Amino acid sequence: MKHYTGDHMSVFIDTNIFVALRNADDINHEKAKKLMKKALTGKFGVIYTSEYIFDEAVTVALITTKNIKIAIDIGNYILSSPRIKLLFIDDETFKKAWKIFQKYKEKRLSFTDCTTTALIEKHKIDKLMSFDQHFNEIVQRIQ
Repeated sequence: MKHYTGDHMSVFIDTNIFVALRNADDINHEKAKKLMKKALTGKFGVIYTSEYIFDEAVTVALITTKNIKIAIDIGNYILSSPRIKLLFIDDETFKKAWKIFQKYKEKRLSFTDCTTTALIEKHKIDKLMSFDQHFNEIVQRIQ
């Protein structure tokens, strides 16, 4: 995979962006729509997310909305977008995420958050698009 530097940027999209984007009742719905529009028009460069984010977004949407249609919509949105590159966790990244989980124990990051951090490091992704403040001081965040 080619890594971009200089004028070319990249962004990793977190769970709460997808959930807010596809759920009109979410408090961050409008903010997520504006951020995603910028991302999809190339403002943040290459767009990434991961299998763990996919899992979490579909699950969180189902649990919080109790609406399977919204959960399926989020999954299809991620999978069908030609702009969103879905990253998968390999053994090395999984082990790195476990180290991050233990290193930042005072921040109480979820293991999924740690896989995100490990993937951002591995793929040299510039920024994280997230409403989650747990990432502050770990990765650069767009909110």
